[in-house]
Amino acid sequence: MRIALVAPLAEAVPPKLYGGTERVVCWLAEELVRQGHKVTLFASGGSQTEADLVVCAPQSLRLAGIRDHIGSTLCMLREVRRRADEFDIIHFHVDLLPQALFHDLAHKCLTTLHGRLDQPDTLPLYEAYPEMPLVSISNAQRLPMPANANWLATISHGLPSHVCPFDLEGGDYLAFLGRISPEKRPDRAIEIAKRTGMSLKIAAKVDTADMAYFKAEIEPLLGHSFVEFLGEIDESQKCRFLGKARALLFPIDWPEPFGLVMIEAMSAGTPVIAWRKGSVPEVVTDHVCGVIVDSMEAAVTAVRETAMMSRAAVRAEFEARFTVGRMARNYVAAYRSLLARASSRTDFAAPPSPSTPAWEHPALRAASVNMVRSQASDHSQS
Repeated sequence: MRIALVAPLAEAVPPKLYGGTERVVCWLAEELVRQGHKVTLFASGGSQTEADLVVCAPQSLRLAGIRDHIGSTLCMLREVRRRADEFDIIHFHVDLLPQALFHDLAHKCLTTLHGRLDQPDTLPLYEAYPEMPLVSISNAQRLPMPANANWLATISHGLPSHVCPFDLEGGDYLAFLGRISPEKRPDRAIEIAKRTGMSLKIAAKVDTADMAYFKAEIEPLLGHSFVEFLGEIDESQKCRFLGKARALLFPIDWPEPFGLVMIEAMSAGTPVIAWRKGSVPEVVTDHVCGVIVDSMEAAVTAVRETAMMSRAAVRAEFEARFTVGRMARNYVAAYRSLLARASSRTDFAAPPSPSTPAWEHPALRAASVNMVRSQASDHSQS
């Protein structure tokens, strides 16, 4: 199968530091190539892949200091459109813009939605283009979407088994990994560590949009002797960070679409303590690979419970449910389902009328404004 993967330009594929979506696209591209498909990856400069790489920005936009990604993304989509006949499937990972620009090619296009979908200013776009096939990364992610959303599948993320190697022994600290923001609740992680008397290591980036929150709410708490703030770490550092932890704290306070860090911890054999929000009940098998909690008191108790959990059992849960091989096979099944659907139907959308170019559709303009806001705070929402 000839497959185009269209990645965000915020980070390289794979990212040098933070970047959940780009990491998933990397793993998917490599596995599809390994399975014998011809894959073309549209991504930023600095990307490394066994697929055919089409560089659509000189370097990752975040590390280049570019906050508005609309112009670069539209240029990339124009190149994808120009080459559309070369592909059996065009698989987008840039959430909003393809809906308006590729709806007349809906028979061969799909978009994996990586972020939260409860923002009211994005919903009109999905209502306007119900013909565009969508993939969710959890069933919980779908809940705010309009009833006419064209869901093709729910496909949870997966990663190669070697990315976060299994660590049988673990360690003696609690870990918080990701991004400092109000919805990720690092303050809860610090409070859990304080109540349990355990040390806490925080490996997280601070976006410009969250700097005021960090300065006012989190930085004053970092003076505790049991808290170590590491900042943003790279892939190799992350493996040891997760593998040597007693447990990963995932104390979120928002409708998490998936939570890639949870399965990275599970791959290392590290149990997860997570609040019952969003996708958490779909990812964490309670009392098998972690503990799902609803309160601070339950989280404190869970720290003692996870100390008794079998790290081998945690790793086994990862191997059964969240490998890249499983993810790629599910996507190939979705591609084939889409193509089979297309071969039996003739009612896909016609090209946009010349009097109202897709590029000027009001829903697209609204989506562009939302994307600028979103990328200013965080791009890939891992």
